[in-house]
Amino acid sequence: MEKVVIIGSGPAGYTAAVYAARANLEPLVISGNTIGGLLTQTSEVENFPGFPEGVNGYELTMKMQTQAEKFGARLEIANVEKLELTDGGVQKITLDNGNVIESKALIIATGATPRWLGLESEERLKNCGVSACATCDGAFFEDMKVVVAGGGDSAMEEALFLTKFASEVIVVHRRNELRASKIMAERAMNHEKIRFVWNSQIVEILGESEVTGIKVKNNADNSESVIECQGVFVALGHVPATEIVKGQIDMDDAGFIKLENNTSMTNLAGVFGAGDCADHRYRQAITAAAAGCRAAIDAERYLG
Repeated sequence: MEKVVIIGSGPAGYTAAVYAARANLEPLVISGNTIGGLLTQTSEVENFPGFPEGVNGYELTMKMQTQAEKFGARLEIANVEKLELTDGGVQKITLDNGNVIESKALIIATGATPRWLGLESEERLKNCGVSACATCDGAFFEDMKVVVAGGGDSAMEEALFLTKFASEVIVVHRRNELRASKIMAERAMNHEKIRFVWNSQIVEILGESEVTGIKVKNNADNSESVIECQGVFVALGHVPATEIVKGQIDMDDAGFIKLENNTSMTNLAGVFGAGDCADHRYRQAITAAAAGCRAAIDAERYLG
């Protein structure tokens, strides 16, 4: 019987592991196939405290893993195939390698993934001008022309943030009106640096080793045109990795885990949420790490 099992090996999972291990809870971290989560796909992280020169996302994650293991955390590289959760009871975790683990407390830190356009060129140019996080990467585009794909609140937030750095922000939206709230739409449409390309969708991102432009198709007449730019920010929302707990704990309409009273506690005693799987607003490495800290402290107090 484990004291604490942590599902997920991103900043939330590893920070929870550090805190739980230092509390002598001997946590077991189930990493998934991608150790380190989404952060490992980020080339340079410049906004994580303690690294004034920036740090490679993979390197940062490996430092977190080393720190967690130093204090006694254990890592199992596997995916969770099935969860059987109980309110205040034993949490049962079945892995894809056949192992079945029981734990007194469970921290879910499975993260979330951006919705992408689904283009081959997009995949090829990720971290080479293609991003899904303006807060993470906007500063790299000082005085450059960038494109934002999307029409919701998150897209408008990304576009407005990018105006701090970019010379021009072009919003490409497949409809002729925004899905964003009225106030966010007005802010974006009234900004001198932002212009809109309506009824259009990106069909290709241009460039070999870095972004040089996009090819867009007009949905009204199927005509195609090229827009020169140096960066493309995909702002189509995020998908939380919470399918495994669907129907077992409370989630919002988008699938993010609901937490109670500004804690890490779910509606089930002994089950805690941390990081992007429970955060539809910030989705930053540092906020995920902080959430992992909260989850470990809450788990420790629960077990106590």
